Amino acid sequence: MLIHPTVDQLTSLGLAGMARAFAELEANPGAAQLSHAEWLALLLEREATERSNRRLTARLRHARLRQRAVIEDIDYRAPRGLDRALFQKIIAGDWIDAPHNLIIEGPTGVGKSWLACALANKACRDNRSVLYQRVPKLFADLALARADGRYPRLMKRLGRVKLLILDDWGLEPFGPEQRRDLLEIVEERYGRGATIITSQIPLDRWHDVIGEPTLADAILDRIVHNAHRPKLKGDSLRKKLAADAKA
Repeated sequence: MLIHPTVDQLTSLGLAGMARAFAELEANPGAAQLSHAEWLALLLEREATERSNRRLTARLRHARLRQRAVIEDIDYRAPRGLDRALFQKIIAGDWIDAPHNLIIEGPTGVGKSWLACALANKACRDNRSVLYQRVPKLFADLALARADGRYPRLMKRLGRVKLLILDDWGLEPFGPEQRRDLLEIVEERYGRGATIITSQIPLDRWHDVIGEPTLADAILDRIVHNAHRPKLKGDSLRKKLAADAKA
């Protein structure tokens, strides 16, 4: 059998997974026992797996997640008030398709950003588009984009992604441009995409953080009314990890 021409042809057709599987099977003496249908099934399975992996790699690259976190590593034993049954429902992701929002509130260091990134990773694995943004940097990027003409393109990107993560919400009071940017984002996403917001600021103080009452009402109305709101508590896990490392 002409192995190399077949591999080259599969590769030229964009079937790199099938090409690698073909070469491996041909080099495996046990593969001679397989029927033609079994060979084809193995080749197709390999191609499908590699294409799925490439798509996942692309989604994760586009998401730009802050932390490498996965739901399988969530520690429900940590004393931070994380309800396992509730969070399992959140992990399932139906709220993303609804679409609803998720507000993860709690003090510094309890793992809000990590949990958001773990959920975002799961969304990528479930073939959903994701984008992570730290709110302070997002506002700086929008201000720069407004000056150099990239503003419409960046706002379109924020609006069309299936799951948007807004991390470190409300570290500083919002200014006039930031309020307007935020209103445009939540208005564009309302009913079209889900958003995860993490904040150490209690929700009852968000109105003051946003500022201008009319815009604050409009922004919060589009975020809060359909949001799931797990509240974390407890001491900083970062401090605990650092102490454990020294012990």
